[in-house]
Amino acid sequence: MTTNTNLNDSQVIKGKAKPRGKFPHFKRAGDFIYVSGTSSRLPDNSFVGVDVDEMGATNLSIKAQTRAVIDNISDILVAAGADLSNVVEVSSYLVNMNDFAGYNQVYSEYFDESGPARTTVAVHQLPHPHLLIEIKVVAYKPL
Repeated sequence: MTTNTNLNDSQVIKGKAKPRGKFPHFKRAGDFIYVSGTSSRLPDNSFVGVDVDEMGATNLSIKAQTRAVIDNISDILVAAGADLSNVVEVSSYLVNMNDFAGYNQVYSEYFDESGPARTTVAVHQLPHPHLLIEIKVVAYKPL
């Protein structure tokens, strides 16, 4: 991955799922890194946490998706010259608040009470019907 640490840089990171719009994976503004909303989508446009059986029934896993989202954010931060320990704010968007417990369980594998400030809200839908969660973060990493 490319490290990008110039003031006011933004980047679409090779090897990650291409954003579904005209925006970067992250934008650096001085010592702050703003990571765009990130999902469990893979570069081939499939999704982690989505299983479709031979009859076409879909099983979605909030735990697998949450883990994949945070891992994707971690990769993006590394490309920006930071890591998860630099995250100061997390905004999470869940399609169904019934998934809160599973999301919270996985989230606690990465962060604890000394970690970033966090807001979690329910949204009507996300850009694909298989998505249960999207997360955006702000990180602070002095140049």
